[in-house]
This record gives sequence, structure tokens and C-alpha cells, in this order.
Amino acid sequence: MGLALAQELACEHNLVLTSSQPWRDEDPWKKQLSSQTQIRTLHWDASDPALVSQMMADMEHLGAEGIQFQSAILVAGIFPEQPFGSWTAPMLQEIFSTNLAFPMLAAQAMAPHLEDQGALQILLDTAIHRPLSKRLPYSASKSGLAALVPGLARLLAPRVRVVGHALGVVLPDEGSDPTHLAELNLLKRNGTPKDVLRALRYAANSPYLTGEVLTLDGGRRWA
Repeated sequence: MGLALAQELACEHNLVLTSSQPWRDEDPWKKQLSSQTQIRTLHWDASDPALVSQMMADMEHLGAEGIQFQSAILVAGIFPEQPFGSWTAPMLQEIFSTNLAFPMLAAQAMAPHLEDQGALQILLDTAIHRPLSKRLPYSASKSGLAALVPGLARLLAPRVRVVGHALGVVLPDEGSDPTHLAELNLLKRNGTPKDVLRALRYAANSPYLTGEVLTLDGGRRWA
């Protein structure tokens, strides 16, 4: 998801990308961009004990160069099946660290560097509305992030706006049945990165919007 959105956004915006691993196929698509577009990549590893100091140092360095952000989009998560009865403390620690703690720390680092009325946008999952029985730890971590949206909106107002996006099926997992998944929502199709991008642009360009979680799932909740 992160790569798909970056490819779309890079056609119009300068980007700073963060990842715990090298961006897959980064060089080929970067070569297709206009010479006016600048892309930087930062290495932020959720398992690194020095993560917070690394985040703060990177953002301070960018700020010293006069860089401020119109919008920050937090895309982070792992999506393993973890049926009840199989949970262990290390397993839960890993999923909560990646899916909940990392976005919270990233928000803390990025918010001071957003422009006035800039948008901090957090990608969530419709599991916040309908928890997944085989992925309850994942669902719980995304619900925690959903609670963060209005909390941060109050904390950062009036300078920074905060918006969440609860996504349905956009990029189906390898091995899943996209046709079956599409039949589960009212619109009878899966979402695309372009659908997500429209929602991100709407939030970024809506100066009276903050503290809300927008649901983008083709009506899956109501099917």
C-alpha cells in the first residue's frame, strides 16, 4: 500500500518516505518521475531500541533544511492470522509494536513539522468496526489507532488536523480470492490505491475536517 500511494503521490509532490526495509522496486519508478520531484527515504525500524531518537534526529535535520510537510500519511502494519488460543506474549508484543506503537511514535515525531492546518492522516482498517475473529490482536491494534485520531486532534488543535481512514479490501492478500472479497460489499468491487488517494486528498484539502475516521470499504459494514 505504501509503495502504491508513493508512486501516485510522487507525480505531483515531493516526498519523504520511511520504511524499515528498502522500498521494493524503488529505483525504476523514481527514474520515471519529473526532474522537479524530490524523494528522500529514511530508515525507521519499529524493532530498533533507538527508534525515537532516530525519528527525532531525522525530523530535526529536515527542519533545519527548511522542510515542512503539508501532510503526513502513516501506513504501518502486519496482518498475520492469530487465532484465539495461539497467542503468546512475544507474538502480541510484535504486532502491537508494529501496528500501534510505531504509528504513535511516528505521529509524535512528525506533528511538530507539519505546516499550519496540515493534516496528519492515519490509515486504519474496517476491522475497527467488525473485528476479525482470526486476527483479533490486529483488530485491537487498529482500534487503538482509531482512538488516537480524536485524541490527537484535540491535542494538536488548532494548528494540526488529524484524520483516520478505515480501509476495506484494497490490495487483497496473495492467495485470497478477490472475486469473493468483492462480493462482500455493496459496490461489488474491491478498492484501489486510487480510491484511497482520493480520500487522502479530500482530507488534506478540507481545512474544517479533523478528529474523524472516514470509512472507505465499499459499504462492507452494511452488506
